[in-house]
Amino acid sequence: MNRILIADDEAEMRELIYNYLTDAGYDVAVASDGMQAWELFEKQVFDLVLLDIMMPKIDGYGVCELIRKKSDVPVVFLTALDGEEHQLMGYDSQADDYVTKPFSMPVLLKKIAAILRRKGNESSENLLEYKNLVIDRDVMEVKVDGKKLSLTIKEFEILYLFVSRPGFVYTRDMIIDAIWKDGFAVEDRVVDSHIKNLRQKIGEGYIETVRGMGYRAIKE
Repeated sequence: MNRILIADDEAEMRELIYNYLTDAGYDVAVASDGMQAWELFEKQVFDLVLLDIMMPKIDGYGVCELIRKKSDVPVVFLTALDGEEHQLMGYDSQADDYVTKPFSMPVLLKKIAAILRRKGNESSENLLEYKNLVIDRDVMEVKVDGKKLSLTIKEFEILYLFVSRPGFVYTRDMIIDAIWKDGFAVEDRVVDSHIKNLRQKIGEGYIETVRGMGYRAIKE
């Protein structure tokens, strides 16, 4: 399932887009300002980002520039700024598309599907290859040298999180926010225990501890 981040300071617009995208089968997260959008992007893996431009704290251009320093994830601006100057600024920020409000939701859905298709996300977004691991998110399956491993759901989600961004350091709080979404309090030692078990199952050379910070998948 493709994961999309919506960032817009208008509550009605956020709700409208959220409802359409979830009805279309997307996994959606929402942010009400630029800072919140960037914090969510830092903690989670998204396949596409929808950004308003006129947002508090950090505007859409700023969020897009921050994203581009770390990722080539598709970014689409959704904005009331329809002037040529603003559109050029949007594309200069390396956005993939620029959509002016008001817009047609069915047309937006088609644009999103087309962008994801071009990026190869609809067919391969959930299949990751990392070193000698093959991780299939659709069937929650991990293979090492072709041999299937038996992982718990949390172990699988942690591994997928790390491998989606090799070299990126995840703090324990970031891991908890990304993996445990049921509202229950989770202690740091629970995260450490899951990662210890995961390492025992997949072996050494994949996940490393960054002292004083957290964990990461070793960059190839």
